[in-house]
Amino acid sequence: MGYPMAGHLSLNKDLNLVVHNRTAHVSKNWMKEYKGSKLDIRNPIDIQFDGLITCLKDDAAIIDVLINKKLILSLKKNAFIIDHSTTSLDLIKIIVTNNEIIDKNISFYDAPVSGGEVGAINGSLSAMIGGPKNNFATIKRLMRSYSKSIVHIGPNGHGQLTKMVNQLCIAGLIQGLSEGIALGMASELNMNKVFDGISNGAAQSWQMDNRFKTMIKDKFNFGFAVDLMIKDLKISLKESKLKNLDLDVGKAVLKKYQKLSTQGDGKLDTSSLIKLLSE
Repeated sequence: MGYPMAGHLSLNKDLNLVVHNRTAHVSKNWMKEYKGSKLDIRNPIDIQFDGLITCLKDDAAIIDVLINKKLILSLKKNAFIIDHSTTSLDLIKIIVTNNEIIDKNISFYDAPVSGGEVGAINGSLSAMIGGPKNNFATIKRLMRSYSKSIVHIGPNGHGQLTKMVNQLCIAGLIQGLSEGIALGMASELNMNKVFDGISNGAAQSWQMDNRFKTMIKDKFNFGFAVDLMIKDLKISLKESKLKNLDLDVGKAVLKKYQKLSTQGDGKLDTSSLIKLLSE
């Protein structure tokens, strides 16, 4: 998702944009498609930045890039970090208590996004923000390049907590959508007419609008992968347990995604949940 997001940012001629990907050929491909320069994180202090935007796989990737490889050394005093990854609250604590972050008065924003790869490409992501109010006007202007909705939820952690809510809601929606489609197909209904009949009623959702027809066609190559959803649901359920919440649907859907992953479907997008109903 970071690839097209950086592409939208590159269109802002007021920015001196520098990009980096941990996979070298991805950076080279981006350079061919957009204008920018590659940052060599082996020498992070060669350039001093006003801000840093990250979009990585998980906690370990963020810690590796920011702390182990010392990318935070490339930030100026009073700079900011926008992290669009989906992470745990533990990761946020590690970052905001880091001595370099504190000494330089760096503003950190946990800013996970929703909308998938399509949203990143179209510049229509929804961003949920946790962090301080200082610098927020600046980061909001930057995020407008690739986001249609930018909401400051509250202090650090509230962005990730909101993403946990988001993922639990999505998990239940996809399971319900899968079961409804399975019944319709088993009943030999005209599923295009079924879609027309229900998509403007109470069952309507983003998942229905964007995945109903592709699920019918067994097409599951639309970005956000099963393995990433497993990671996100584990984070959500861990936090729910700490709050004494027993989320039956979330736990049940997690087990189904884990089954998909075990059988080799971990790289398919999350709508592939319906495959378990056709086995």
